Amino acid sequence: MAIEPLREEPTIGRLIKDAQSDFSTLLRKEIQLAKAELKVSVTAGGMGAVYLAAAAFLLVLFVIILSVAAAHFIHWNGDGLALHWAFLIVAGFWFLIALLMALLGIRSFKRVKAPERAIEQGREIPRALKGQA
Repeated sequence: MAIEPLREEPTIGRLIKDAQSDFSTLLRKEIQLAKAELKVSVTAGGMGAVYLAAAAFLLVLFVIILSVAAAHFIHWNGDGLALHWAFLIVAGFWFLIALLMALLGIRSFKRVKAPERAIEQGREIPRALKGQA
């Protein structure tokens, strides 16, 4: 015959200690959630900055190459179109690459957002403390 141990009622001090511990754990978890969500947004923002920096660099190359091509157009001596058309084709290629990088950067920046779940759960904490959860 097994004897069941007596269950004692928790004291007020024990209940307060448990509530403090639970509240502390809740806050730590909320901070971890916010950090995780912000990490995703910061990564997307960083990639957006890299793409836009690459686009800016390629646009500088475009201006240089277009300037050389314009100089060749001015100095055109009638021997043929090969040299200046070659420069225009290269300039057009760099322009398309810069455009692609800019579009990728803008798309990446649009994915940056606030930590919505952490904010929503943070708004529920006061209600939970009042016992309205």
